[in-house]
Amino acid sequence: MARSFCQITDFTTDEVKQVFDSCARMKKGEIAPKPLEGKSVACIFTKESLRTRVSFEVGINQLGGQALYITDKEIKLGQRESVADAARVLSRYVHMIMIRTFKQSDVEELAKYGSVPVVNGLTDLVHPCQIMGDFFTVLEHLPNKERPIIAYVGDGNNITNSWLNLAQRIPLEIRIGTAEDCHPDPDILKKAKEAPDSKVLVTDDPKEAVAGADVIYTDVWASMGQKHLAEDKEQKLRKFQVNSALLAGASDHAVVMHCLPAERGREITDEVMDGPHSVVFDQAENRLHIQKAIMAFLAD
Repeated sequence: MARSFCQITDFTTDEVKQVFDSCARMKKGEIAPKPLEGKSVACIFTKESLRTRVSFEVGINQLGGQALYITDKEIKLGQRESVADAARVLSRYVHMIMIRTFKQSDVEELAKYGSVPVVNGLTDLVHPCQIMGDFFTVLEHLPNKERPIIAYVGDGNNITNSWLNLAQRIPLEIRIGTAEDCHPDPDILKKAKEAPDSKVLVTDDPKEAVAGADVIYTDVWASMGQKHLAEDKEQKLRKFQVNSALLAGASDHAVVMHCLPAERGREITDEVMDGPHSVVFDQAENRLHIQKAIMAFLAD
Protein backbone atom coordinates (compact mmCIF):
# COMPACT_ATOMS: atom_id res chain seq x y z
CA MET A 1 0.00 0.00 0.00
CA ALA A 2 1.36 3.42 -0.97
CA ARG A 3 1.97 6.12 1.61
CA SER A 4 -0.97 8.52 1.91
CA PHE A 5 -1.77 11.77 3.67
CA CYS A 6 -5.18 11.26 5.29
CA GLN A 7 -4.28 13.15 8.47
CA ILE A 8 -1.23 15.08 9.61
CA THR A 9 -0.42 12.25 12.01
CA ASP A 10 0.23 9.97 9.02
CA PHE A 11 3.62 11.70 8.87
CA THR A 12 6.28 11.50 11.55
CA THR A 13 7.72 14.63 13.12
CA ASP A 14 10.79 14.38 10.90
CA GLU A 15 8.63 13.94 7.81
CA VAL A 16 6.50 16.96 8.71
CA LYS A 17 9.68 19.04 9.06
CA GLN A 18 10.96 17.65 5.76
CA VAL A 19 7.78 18.79 4.03
CA PHE A 20 8.12 22.28 5.54
CA ASP A 21 11.74 22.48 4.37
CA SER A 22 10.78 21.35 0.86
CA CYS A 23 7.93 23.86 0.81
CA ALA A 24 10.27 26.72 1.73
CA ARG A 25 12.75 25.80 -1.00
CA MET A 26 10.00 25.37 -3.60
CA LYS A 27 8.48 28.74 -2.75
CA LYS A 28 11.87 30.42 -3.14
CA GLY A 29 12.38 28.70 -6.46
CA GLU A 30 15.49 26.90 -5.25
CA ILE A 31 14.22 23.53 -6.45
CA ALA A 32 11.86 22.75 -9.30
CA PRO A 33 11.19 19.02 -9.15
CA LYS A 34 8.87 17.35 -11.64
CA PRO A 35 7.91 14.19 -9.72
CA LEU A 36 4.54 14.03 -11.51
CA GLU A 37 5.93 14.43 -15.02
CA GLY A 38 3.92 12.22 -17.37
CA LYS A 39 1.55 11.27 -14.53
CA SER A 40 -2.10 12.00 -13.74
CA VAL A 41 -3.81 12.90 -10.47
CA ALA A 42 -7.51 12.22 -9.93
CA CYS A 43 -9.03 15.17 -8.04
CA ILE A 44 -12.38 14.11 -6.55
CA PHE A 45 -14.72 16.82 -5.30
CA THR A 46 -17.96 16.08 -3.48
CA LYS A 47 -17.81 19.57 -1.93
CA GLU A 48 -17.60 22.86 -3.80
CA SER A 49 -14.22 24.54 -3.75
CA LEU A 50 -12.15 27.57 -4.72
CA ARG A 51 -8.77 27.31 -2.98
CA THR A 52 -8.52 23.52 -2.90
CA ARG A 53 -9.34 23.02 -6.56
CA VAL A 54 -7.23 25.85 -7.96
CA SER A 55 -4.21 25.28 -5.70
CA PHE A 56 -4.12 21.55 -6.39
CA GLU A 57 -4.61 21.87 -10.14
CA VAL A 58 -1.95 24.58 -10.44
CA GLY A 59 0.39 22.64 -8.16
CA ILE A 60 -0.05 19.39 -10.08
CA ASN A 61 0.69 21.24 -13.31
CA GLN A 62 3.82 22.83 -11.82
CA LEU A 63 4.99 19.38 -10.70
CA GLY A 64 4.67 18.20 -14.30
CA GLY A 65 1.40 16.27 -13.89
CA GLN A 66 -2.12 16.34 -15.25
CA ALA A 67 -5.07 17.02 -12.94
CA LEU A 68 -8.38 15.27 -13.62
CA TYR A 69 -11.36 17.08 -12.09
CA ILE A 70 -14.00 14.54 -11.02
CA THR A 71 -17.29 15.51 -9.40
CA ASP A 72 -19.56 13.44 -7.23
CA LYS A 73 -22.26 13.61 -9.91
CA GLU A 74 -19.99 11.60 -12.17
CA ILE A 75 -18.84 8.86 -9.84
CA LYS A 76 -21.27 8.94 -6.87
CA LEU A 77 -18.56 7.53 -4.63
CA GLY A 78 -19.90 4.73 -2.47
CA GLN A 79 -23.23 4.66 -4.31
CA ARG A 80 -22.68 3.50 -7.90
CA GLU A 81 -19.95 1.22 -6.61
CA SER A 82 -18.10 0.75 -3.37
CA VAL A 83 -15.31 3.10 -2.35
CA ALA A 84 -12.97 0.09 -2.34
CA ASP A 85 -13.79 -0.79 -5.95
CA ALA A 86 -13.42 2.84 -7.04
CA ALA A 87 -10.00 2.92 -5.34
CA ARG A 88 -8.89 -0.21 -7.19
CA VAL A 89 -10.08 1.13 -10.55
CA LEU A 90 -8.59 4.60 -10.16
CA SER A 91 -5.26 3.06 -9.14
CA ARG A 92 -5.09 1.41 -12.59
CA TYR A 93 -5.53 4.80 -14.33
CA VAL A 94 -3.81 7.47 -12.23
CA HIS A 95 -0.73 7.88 -10.08
CA MET A 96 -2.28 9.81 -7.16
CA ILE A 97 -5.72 10.65 -5.79
CA MET A 98 -6.78 13.87 -4.07
CA ILE A 99 -10.24 13.99 -2.52
CA ARG A 100 -12.30 16.77 -0.91
CA THR A 101 -15.37 15.23 0.66
CA PHE A 102 -17.56 14.85 3.74
CA LYS A 103 -16.68 11.52 5.35
CA GLN A 104 -13.19 10.81 6.64
CA SER A 105 -13.93 7.12 6.19
CA ASP A 106 -14.09 7.60 2.40
CA VAL A 107 -10.55 8.99 2.40
CA GLU A 108 -9.28 6.20 4.63
CA GLU A 109 -10.94 3.55 2.47
CA LEU A 110 -9.49 4.98 -0.74
CA ALA A 111 -6.04 4.83 0.87
CA LYS A 112 -6.62 1.30 2.17
CA TYR A 113 -7.76 -0.27 -1.09
CA GLY A 114 -5.91 1.89 -3.60
CA SER A 115 -2.34 1.26 -4.65
CA VAL A 116 -1.47 4.95 -5.22
CA PRO A 117 -1.02 7.79 -2.70
CA VAL A 118 -4.18 9.51 -1.47
CA VAL A 119 -4.18 13.14 -0.30
CA ASN A 120 -6.94 14.46 1.94
CA GLY A 121 -8.10 17.81 0.52
CA LEU A 122 -10.70 18.20 3.29
CA THR A 123 -13.24 16.17 5.23
CA ASP A 124 -15.67 17.04 8.00
CA LEU A 125 -13.13 15.63 10.47
CA VAL A 126 -9.86 17.22 9.36
CA HIS A 127 -8.31 19.67 6.89
CA PRO A 128 -4.64 18.60 6.98
CA CYS A 129 -3.27 20.46 3.95
CA GLN A 130 -4.80 23.69 5.23
CA ILE A 131 -3.13 23.48 8.62
CA MET A 132 0.21 22.40 7.17
CA GLY A 133 0.12 25.50 4.98
CA ASP A 134 -1.03 27.62 7.89
CA PHE A 135 1.80 26.53 10.13
CA PHE A 136 4.26 27.16 7.32
CA THR A 137 2.82 30.70 7.27
CA VAL A 138 3.41 30.96 11.02
CA LEU A 139 7.03 29.89 10.48
CA GLU A 140 7.42 32.64 7.88
CA HIS A 141 6.01 35.40 10.07
CA LEU A 142 7.22 34.22 13.49
CA PRO A 143 10.43 32.34 12.67
CA ASN A 144 11.93 32.52 16.17
CA LYS A 145 9.01 31.14 18.17
CA GLU A 146 9.92 27.69 19.49
CA ARG A 147 6.46 26.83 20.81
CA PRO A 148 4.01 29.40 19.44
CA ILE A 149 0.72 30.03 21.20
CA ILE A 150 -2.12 29.29 18.77
CA ALA A 151 -5.47 30.68 19.92
CA TYR A 152 -8.31 29.17 17.93
CA VAL A 153 -11.66 30.84 18.65
CA GLY A 154 -14.92 29.59 17.22
CA ASP A 155 -16.46 26.26 16.32
CA GLY A 156 -14.49 23.11 17.16
CA ASN A 157 -14.40 21.79 13.61
CA ASN A 158 -12.02 20.15 11.14
CA ILE A 159 -9.62 23.09 11.40
CA THR A 160 -9.44 22.75 15.18
CA ASN A 161 -8.95 18.99 14.88
CA SER A 162 -6.08 19.47 12.46
CA TRP A 163 -4.31 21.95 14.75
CA LEU A 164 -4.60 19.34 17.49
CA ASN A 165 -3.14 16.73 15.14
CA LEU A 166 -0.21 19.02 14.36
CA ALA A 167 0.37 19.46 18.10
CA GLN A 168 1.11 15.73 18.20
CA ARG A 169 4.04 16.30 15.84
CA ILE A 170 5.24 19.87 16.50
CA PRO A 171 5.56 21.57 19.92
CA LEU A 172 2.62 23.98 20.19
CA GLU A 173 0.49 25.65 22.81
CA ILE A 174 -3.07 25.34 21.55
CA ARG A 175 -5.82 27.32 23.22
CA ILE A 176 -9.32 26.63 21.97
CA GLY A 177 -11.98 29.18 22.82
CA THR A 178 -15.40 27.76 22.07
CA ALA A 179 -18.85 27.07 23.47
CA GLU A 180 -19.32 24.04 25.68
CA ASP A 181 -21.16 21.99 23.04
CA CYS A 182 -18.90 23.07 20.14
CA HIS A 183 -15.77 21.21 21.24
CA PRO A 184 -13.42 19.45 18.78
CA ASP A 185 -13.31 15.69 18.26
CA PRO A 186 -12.81 14.11 21.71
CA ASP A 187 -10.38 11.41 20.55
CA ILE A 188 -8.16 13.87 18.72
CA LEU A 189 -8.32 16.27 21.67
CA LYS A 190 -7.29 13.49 24.08
CA LYS A 191 -4.29 12.50 21.96
CA ALA A 192 -3.16 16.12 21.64
CA LYS A 193 -3.35 16.60 25.40
CA GLU A 194 -1.13 13.53 25.79
CA ALA A 195 1.55 14.92 23.44
CA PRO A 196 4.61 15.48 25.67
CA ASP A 197 5.90 18.65 24.01
CA SER A 198 2.61 20.49 23.48
CA LYS A 199 0.07 22.13 25.75
CA VAL A 200 -3.68 22.22 25.12
CA LEU A 201 -6.38 24.32 26.78
CA VAL A 202 -10.10 24.40 26.03
CA THR A 203 -12.01 27.35 27.47
CA ASP A 204 -15.34 29.10 27.04
CA ASP A 205 -13.64 32.47 27.65
CA PRO A 206 -12.31 34.03 24.43
CA LYS A 207 -10.14 36.49 26.36
CA GLU A 208 -8.42 33.65 28.18
CA ALA A 209 -7.80 31.91 24.84
CA VAL A 210 -6.11 34.89 23.18
CA ALA A 211 -4.20 36.36 26.14
CA GLY A 212 -0.65 36.90 24.90
CA ALA A 213 -1.23 34.62 21.89
CA ASP A 214 1.07 34.62 18.88
CA VAL A 215 -1.67 33.53 16.47
CA ILE A 216 -5.40 34.16 16.52
CA TYR A 217 -7.25 31.81 14.23
CA THR A 218 -10.92 31.58 13.36
CA ASP A 219 -13.24 29.94 10.86
CA VAL A 220 -16.90 30.15 9.90
CA TRP A 221 -19.22 29.19 12.72
CA ALA A 222 -21.24 26.80 10.55
CA SER A 223 -19.12 24.74 8.16
CA MET A 224 -20.19 23.41 4.76
CA GLY A 225 -22.95 20.88 5.33
CA GLN A 226 -23.93 22.59 8.60
CA LYS A 227 -25.50 25.76 7.24
CA HIS A 228 -28.86 24.70 8.65
CA LEU A 229 -27.26 25.18 12.07
CA ALA A 230 -25.99 28.69 11.29
CA GLU A 231 -28.44 30.58 13.51
CA ASP A 232 -27.90 28.25 16.47
CA LYS A 233 -24.11 28.37 16.05
CA GLU A 234 -24.13 32.17 15.85
CA GLN A 235 -26.02 32.46 19.14
CA LYS A 236 -23.52 30.17 20.86
CA LEU A 237 -20.36 31.61 19.31
CA ARG A 238 -21.10 35.33 18.97
CA LYS A 239 -18.78 36.27 21.84
CA PHE A 240 -15.89 34.52 20.04
CA GLN A 241 -15.89 36.99 17.14
CA VAL A 242 -12.36 38.10 16.20
CA ASN A 243 -12.54 41.87 16.41
CA SER A 244 -10.24 44.71 17.46
CA ALA A 245 -11.18 44.36 21.13
CA LEU A 246 -10.29 40.67 21.20
CA LEU A 247 -7.10 41.20 19.18
CA ALA A 248 -5.95 43.78 21.75
CA GLY A 249 -5.49 40.97 24.28
CA ALA A 250 -3.03 39.07 22.11
CA SER A 251 0.71 39.62 21.72
CA ASP A 252 1.80 42.80 19.94
CA HIS A 253 3.30 40.67 17.18
CA ALA A 254 0.25 38.42 16.83
CA VAL A 255 -0.92 37.35 13.41
CA VAL A 256 -4.56 36.74 12.53
CA MET A 257 -5.54 33.77 10.38
CA HIS A 258 -8.69 32.51 8.68
CA CYS A 259 -8.87 29.50 6.35
CA LEU A 260 -11.54 31.17 4.13
CA PRO A 261 -14.15 31.62 2.89
CA ALA A 262 -14.97 34.17 5.60
CA GLU A 263 -18.37 35.42 6.63
CA ARG A 264 -17.21 38.95 7.34
CA GLY A 265 -19.00 40.64 10.17
CA ARG A 266 -19.71 37.34 11.90
CA GLU A 267 -16.67 35.34 13.02
CA ILE A 268 -14.26 38.11 11.95
CA THR A 269 -14.61 41.83 11.34
CA ASP A 270 -13.35 43.75 8.32
CA GLU A 271 -10.95 45.92 10.32
CA VAL A 272 -9.14 42.79 11.58
CA MET A 273 -9.23 40.71 8.41
CA ASP A 274 -7.95 43.65 6.34
CA GLY A 275 -5.73 45.04 9.11
CA PRO A 276 -1.96 44.94 9.66
CA HIS A 277 -2.03 41.76 11.75
CA SER A 278 -3.82 39.72 9.10
CA VAL A 279 -1.92 37.07 7.14
CA VAL A 280 -5.09 35.54 5.71
CA PHE A 281 -4.06 35.81 2.08
CA ASP A 282 -0.50 34.68 2.78
CA GLN A 283 -1.90 31.45 4.19
CA ALA A 284 -4.20 31.09 1.18
CA GLU A 285 -1.17 31.36 -1.14
CA ASN A 286 0.77 28.84 0.90
CA ARG A 287 -1.82 26.17 0.21
CA LEU A 288 -0.22 25.92 -3.25
CA HIS A 289 3.31 25.55 -1.96
CA ILE A 290 2.63 23.11 0.88
CA GLN A 291 0.46 20.85 -1.27
CA LYS A 292 3.21 20.68 -3.88
CA ALA A 293 5.65 19.67 -1.14
CA ILE A 294 3.24 17.02 0.17
CA MET A 295 2.63 15.57 -3.30
CA ALA A 296 6.35 15.59 -4.09
CA PHE A 297 7.03 13.74 -0.83
CA LEU A 298 4.41 11.09 -1.59
CA ALA A 299 5.54 10.71 -5.20
CA ASP A 300 9.18 10.22 -4.24
